[in-house]
Amino acid sequence: METRPNAPFGQVLTAVITPFGDDGTIDYGTFWRLTRYLAKHGSDGIVVGGTTGESPTLSKVEKVALFKAAVDAVGDRITVIAGTGTYDTRESVELTERAAESGVHGVMAVTPYYSKPPQEGIARHFSAIADATDLPVLLYNIPGRTCRIIEIDTLVRLAEHERIVAVKDAVDDLDFTKQQMEALPEGFAVYSGSDGHTREIIRAGGVGVVSVAAHLAGPTIKAMVEAAIAGDDEEADRLDAALAPLNEALFLEPNPMPLKAGLDLAWDPVGEPRLPLIPASDETRVAVEQALAALSGA
Repeated sequence: METRPNAPFGQVLTAVITPFGDDGTIDYGTFWRLTRYLAKHGSDGIVVGGTTGESPTLSKVEKVALFKAAVDAVGDRITVIAGTGTYDTRESVELTERAAESGVHGVMAVTPYYSKPPQEGIARHFSAIADATDLPVLLYNIPGRTCRIIEIDTLVRLAEHERIVAVKDAVDDLDFTKQQMEALPEGFAVYSGSDGHTREIIRAGGVGVVSVAAHLAGPTIKAMVEAAIAGDDEEADRLDAALAPLNEALFLEPNPMPLKAGLDLAWDPVGEPRLPLIPASDETRVAVEQALAALSGA
């Protein structure tokens, strides 16, 4: 691509957590309040039922209920993207159909995990999801969790599908990202899937970020993304440097363990993660608290 595409879902998407009550059930009231808070604090959209939302521990019934709750809470204010990808193509298609019925604005589909499918299987999997409804599709390329990368040739092939419009790039390899952008067609959008790489991905031609840190620093991230896209390198670099300690602290332990600790500290209690995840350590909580304190003066 030679020019930066439009951001089809907005520039800053927050991969929203799933709050739980003391009994381990979803706290839909807190979820409602959190999504409304994010809509007022820098988020152009939210991704529901993704990695940060602890999707592997959510049932299909719970996911659909979260999709509906998000649309009801903020669907007229910001975009709502449903995380519908799993390791099972048939289940992913069914969940995508249910998501469309709930009124979401798009779906995000992660590379099938555990089975380690070949590239042809990956392409057919995503195509089946895109064929299931009229919703635009955001691919999610995160080989560190799925053990499979969506290779550039496969991305280019999938970009030919009229409803596959963007990719969330969490490959954490800027050389790959740049080669990908050179190969992809005009209009196909690349979102950063790692807060720490957002600045560089936008510099290379990306359109925004699917963020974890935006729960806690949404306005700052929004300002950084806008400065970067506008070509204000000095301001973008300043804000990126200010965000760096928080980005680091939020991944000292598996996501969303540190994030939930940060929300407990800086927003409201959101409950413990579901097993096999556990609450963040005291050391991580201190690191997140210190990063938030440092950011407040940025």
